[in-house]
Amino acid sequence: MTPAPSPSWESYRTSIGDRSMMFAAIAETWHVENALYPGSYLDLSPSTAIPSVTYVDTDRRAARYFADSDFVRAELARAMRTESAARVDFLHADYTMSLPLADGAFDLLISLYAGPVWEHCRRHLRAHGLLLANTSHGDASLAALDPDVELVAAVHHRGDRYRLDARSLDGYLVPKKPAAADPDLIRRTGRGIAYTRSAFAYLFRLR
Repeated sequence: MTPAPSPSWESYRTSIGDRSMMFAAIAETWHVENALYPGSYLDLSPSTAIPSVTYVDTDRRAARYFADSDFVRAELARAMRTESAARVDFLHADYTMSLPLADGAFDLLISLYAGPVWEHCRRHLRAHGLLLANTSHGDASLAALDPDVELVAAVHHRGDRYRLDARSLDGYLVPKKPAAADPDLIRRTGRGIAYTRSAFAYLFRLR
């Protein structure tokens, strides 16, 4: 029997797409130098644009993948068509527990399909730092109700092509049902709010 191939970012991209263009736009517009990505699994795309990224996941396959630094760098080099000097760190840990990371150390916190990252990891975001979140598991919806952050862009995509919309932001994050804008309900159900105008993800900034 042929053994199953080792998990890789290249294979993972076939299911989630390549988010490199999104991170390139964010890094260029807001001068992001480092990022924290809890619940990353094998999504290496932030490292194509951001000089230093710390990935966090409990999955053993992710731990095995990131432990092979030569393979990780080879994947980055193939995707970028050049040798990468990006710093890639990995923590095999549960982000809902205390992480061995300094407070206020990161420019960008990434929460994509990973659960309640914002409330557990916001301490690691620097003053005026950025949160990228989608409504899966309610994280963007919780951030939208948090007075400590403001929406600075909505992220749209078609295939692997991403664009940031920083105009007419008042039209985003408007609940179809006002009663759904209840943080306790979002935490209890783990479901985001349905909005009148949707986006793939939302970019927030700490005030």
